[in-house]
Amino acid sequence: MLSNIRIVLINTFHPGNVGAIARAMKNMGLSNLYLVDPNDYPSEEATSRAAGAVDLLENATIVDTLNEAIADCSLVIGTSARHRTFQLPIMNARECAESVIPEAKDHNVAIVFGRETTGLLNEEIAQCHRQVYIDANQEYPVLNISQAVQIVAYEIWMANQNTKITEQTIPEYPHKKDMDLFHQHLEETLYGINFIVRNHPGKVLDKLQRFFNRSRPEKQELGILRGVLAAVQREAGLTDANNHGNAEKNQPRKES
Repeated sequence: MLSNIRIVLINTFHPGNVGAIARAMKNMGLSNLYLVDPNDYPSEEATSRAAGAVDLLENATIVDTLNEAIADCSLVIGTSARHRTFQLPIMNARECAESVIPEAKDHNVAIVFGRETTGLLNEEIAQCHRQVYIDANQEYPVLNISQAVQIVAYEIWMANQNTKITEQTIPEYPHKKDMDLFHQHLEETLYGINFIVRNHPGKVLDKLQRFFNRSRPEKQELGILRGVLAAVQREAGLTDANNHGNAEKNQPRKES
């Protein structure tokens, strides 16, 4: 299960933090490190701080965008202590770990950490399904990023030792890339039936994306939604470009 959990760091500025995070991960059995547009990497300082976890640095996946890092994940959790203008379901570190472990049995899960100074941007947290925070002294709740990763990783390790948690079963959820295709299909359909005006789209699409991220439709439910959109396009005489990933093939069969 732990091998399916990835720690994603966005635009990390100090290479020493990357090394310290690798060490914290290996302490707790995590090995899957993703670096999104790191400021200074590879780095001798990162290697020095990693100590016995240099192998995590050597095997780290480097990508340019957050979307590349999470496309094949079914659950994406963003870390942030701040309340956002749009609210995702929010968990503390222990609750986060308890939700991650059952899903990681069969699917990739990402826990995303932002920049040292500014954290995650609103558009980045909007790509997540859940938000996690770390309980701390309200007079000074600011943690170094490597400390934050250590705490979350520790809770994951502890949850993984609990058979009541590891034996839980969960529904099958679609990957992030499948949800992106759905949002593209939804956008084209809403424009096509003039529900949204192209020159003045407003925030409807953003709000719908946040809604579906919060509600997390299961894989079969997503197939039904894609089928509904395909039917709307047919009835409206719209072109279903490339069948939008063969949406109809994903529809559950009608009962005879």
